[in-house]
Amino acid sequence: MNAAAAGAERLARAALTRVIEPGDERVGRWLRTYGPVELMRRLTTPQGPEDDLPGASPARLDSHRRRAAAADPAHDLANAAATGARFLVPGDQEWPRQLDDLADARPVGLWVRGHPDLRMWALRSVAVVGARACTPYGAHMGAALGSGLAEKGWVVVSGAAAGIDGAAHRGTLAAGGATIAVLACGVDVVYPRGHAELIGRIAEQGLLIGELPPGGHPTPSRFILRNRIIAALTRGTVVVEAEYRSGSLVTARAAQKLGRFTMGVPGPATSGLSAGVHELLRGEGVLVTDAAEVVELVGDMGELAPARRGPVLPRDLLAPGAAHVLEALPARGTAAVHDLARDAGTSADEALGRLYELHALGFVERTGDNWRLTAQALRPAGARRGGA
Repeated sequence: MNAAAAGAERLARAALTRVIEPGDERVGRWLRTYGPVELMRRLTTPQGPEDDLPGASPARLDSHRRRAAAADPAHDLANAAATGARFLVPGDQEWPRQLDDLADARPVGLWVRGHPDLRMWALRSVAVVGARACTPYGAHMGAALGSGLAEKGWVVVSGAAAGIDGAAHRGTLAAGGATIAVLACGVDVVYPRGHAELIGRIAEQGLLIGELPPGGHPTPSRFILRNRIIAALTRGTVVVEAEYRSGSLVTARAAQKLGRFTMGVPGPATSGLSAGVHELLRGEGVLVTDAAEVVELVGDMGELAPARRGPVLPRDLLAPGAAHVLEALPARGTAAVHDLARDAGTSADEALGRLYELHALGFVERTGDNWRLTAQALRPAGARRGGA
């Protein structure tokens, strides 16, 4: 394609971002059939019935044509450049090829604000999404996943929304990491207003991307449709807190449909904000609790999470014979050597030798001819619940 044809296609695609709604598969079929330049011609200067577009009602076609008549792609491109943004189209070197997996729902183009290369960043990226009205636990887990993934060299992708999205972005930025915000509005629009500082930081240190032209405003349907971009762009999606009806679950299901990994962070079974995540985990979702477990799933061969086990206690290091004698001692009171030998399945001499070993280690003490456990043996030092 020569430079003039490439420029005309870019202008046509920029115009179409103002004409159609994101993810419209019918328009995707038109693009595949006619190409962007011819499609815009049919929308702006129809010459007869042969220029009608298949599958569109007269009312819908009239709506598209009214929008097309008002579109000014050169003005939009100039406005984008003034805010430090650029417009990417399929075929550009920076275009993330994994978005092509969306087929006819692939974006017409992407408005991008920020300096890094989107294609390179997206190659090693993970989505972290979740509830807007999250709990403190959810916010903590979102931030911890963001910072943990950043420390392991992964790019964190989310939607810049309140709640889990914002926590994931902030955690990533706090760790000096890379993050991408996929917006349901123009990349020059701050939404939500309370995230003005966060969105500004992402624009400076990361990337803001979206399908809508400059000034494009968010709507409920646009939030849902942008989730397919988050799912397709990344190697996997982690959901942190979500109710049964949740946009985050839409992202996870889109990821599953595209063959990407889907993961969930468990929460209290009594919490409605955990219900959607747990339902995901009952299906094809994989339970994860930290960044290492996420990377083990989505990363390269050999990027394994550390083995999980409880704490090592002093009695875990005892030889089997000594451990058997120690287990034979009653929790209260004393025991004679011959009784301990019988219960431990050994001889009296062997039991006596083991008792003196245990005495040297502080597990038992002698009272006359009998033996009993020490306070140390009854209350193991350093013991605690949970994995390490």
